[in-house]
Amino acid sequence: MSWRLIDSLATTEALAEVFSDSSVLQAMLDFESALARAEARVGVIPASAAADITSAAQAVGFDASELARQSLRAGTPAIPLVSMLTERVRAADAHSAGFVHWGATSQDVVDTAIVLLLKRSQTILAADHQRLDLALRRLSDAHSRTVMLGRTLLQPAPPVTFGLKAAGWRAAVARGWLRMEEAFADALILQFGGASGTLAALGAHGLAVSAALAGELAIANPSAPWHAHRDRLAALLSACGIYTGTLGKMALDIALLMQEEVGEAAEPGSAGRGGSSTMPHKRNPVACTIALAAAGRVPGLVSSFLSGMAQEHERAAGAWQAEWPVVAGIVQSTGVALASMAETAEGLTVYPERMQENLDATRGAVFAERAMILLAPSLGRDVAHKLVEEAVRISRTSGRTLAEVLAQMPEATRVLTPAQLGRLEVAGDYLGSAEMFRVRLLMEDT
Repeated sequence: MSWRLIDSLATTEALAEVFSDSSVLQAMLDFESALARAEARVGVIPASAAADITSAAQAVGFDASELARQSLRAGTPAIPLVSMLTERVRAADAHSAGFVHWGATSQDVVDTAIVLLLKRSQTILAADHQRLDLALRRLSDAHSRTVMLGRTLLQPAPPVTFGLKAAGWRAAVARGWLRMEEAFADALILQFGGASGTLAALGAHGLAVSAALAGELAIANPSAPWHAHRDRLAALLSACGIYTGTLGKMALDIALLMQEEVGEAAEPGSAGRGGSSTMPHKRNPVACTIALAAAGRVPGLVSSFLSGMAQEHERAAGAWQAEWPVVAGIVQSTGVALASMAETAEGLTVYPERMQENLDATRGAVFAERAMILLAPSLGRDVAHKLVEEAVRISRTSGRTLAEVLAQMPEATRVLTPAQLGRLEVAGDYLGSAEMFRVRLLMEDT
């Protein structure tokens, strides 16, 4: 079981497995075995040594707990790992053991391992992004004409459609995913530079081994080693921060719509989900809460990574060593927010009748702008604004609708026809370009 209880609200089962001890260990061993095969292909080490190293480089049988203990003393997991791997190879062939980790350095192992874990993570994130994108498209299309209150500063505003709102969420996450894809493409690259980034130990074979190693691991081969240059990872993690923040915005919108006094939407519910330990009536926005927690957690983690970008010369003392848990935390937080919102979008219940009730409850106040726009050409904007403001005040104190109040004001009836007053509060007549915007948002990044 790779899912720790303390991380139960901060990751998904799939991503917990990616960053589990056995997975991290295997990623480092994959580097070592690929390095041996690449060097054998180029003629740097014997093919028999590469075969023995590859056979031994399997996580099963390694003591991850002991490796962790020794890592704390060594300042890197690579040193005890290489020692353990060497002993395992020696048990098969003493001569082959001398070629373990040939020409590499500790940071090559650690950085390439994290790249391999990020590559696995990208596949998981991409699948959940596709789920979310499809679900939001369906929601938007299904509710293209579902009218609801717009809300500005948490107060009622002129109407929008739920289809437009869902399309806005979808376009934002699509833009965020495009940034993520571009950043992944830049970051999924080999780290292989040897002691100080020159591969001097490999003599004339350095570039050939590097190219072969990248091919073995199916990742890109950069122009040069990047030991103390963390910009590519920083760009990816920053993109994760933006993407998770976008998911948090969607989560906050839905959580607010789920409030009992609003009641316009609800997350999918099931046994054991959304309840309270003490209040049986509760239906809590669980998935939204998890996404919001991630959106609150990730910016600090991104800041931590960015703070460590100023690294000394060819290898950092401290900043680089701080990265592993930060990277893992950011990617897993992004993943749990994404999976939570994909599940929410796929099962979201929308209540159009309640949306209409909440519109009606304003007694037409949200159409004050519309009334002012109709009156302004004849009365002037300032006069029209004051007139409608007074009408809204009377509406609130009298319980009448805005249209009913205006129908009793001679200044208004001299300008507005009975037909205009009769349709003043028809929400569908005051949606402007909402549908065109909705369609355009669904076309973004397609």
